[in-house]
Amino acid sequence: MLIGIISDTHNRHEKIFQVAEYLRNKSITTLLHCGDVTSSSLIQYLDGFDVRLVFGNNDYAPGDIEDALKKMNPKNSAGNTLEFKLEGKRFYMAHGDNRVMVERAVLSNAYDFVISGHTHRFKDQVIGKTRVLNPGALGGIGYEPRSFAILDVQTGTVLKVVLED
Repeated sequence: MLIGIISDTHNRHEKIFQVAEYLRNKSITTLLHCGDVTSSSLIQYLDGFDVRLVFGNNDYAPGDIEDALKKMNPKNSAGNTLEFKLEGKRFYMAHGDNRVMVERAVLSNAYDFVISGHTHRFKDQVIGKTRVLNPGALGGIGYEPRSFAILDVQTGTVLKVVLED
């Protein structure tokens, strides 16, 4: 199973549209968003995906974002943190602005994958038995080129996809 992982879209409509089209062309239907959508208007681009989204420090109307997600698909989920299973693997998601929570999840060895955003920097690291991922950012301050990730849940293979500005 392949899943798309994005973060920190910060109202960049053109970038989230570009990523959604890329994932659709690859027949990827599951999408994880690590927060800082910023506006519920961006949710429209995620229609047709099975979405799990965590709220970021710039998501000032989380209720509107969650409502927009649920209108598209009642099975979509959103929260400050999320824990779930995909293909028998355990996931923990948080935006990452609370580093202590993310570090605790990593060090707990309870998860196969801990996924977060916030730093606007791509990260792919294994700590103990846990794969720690940050897909980079699609918007906001650009410390690195705009990027997102594709994860093969079964093999653990991560593909970093860099978008041109």
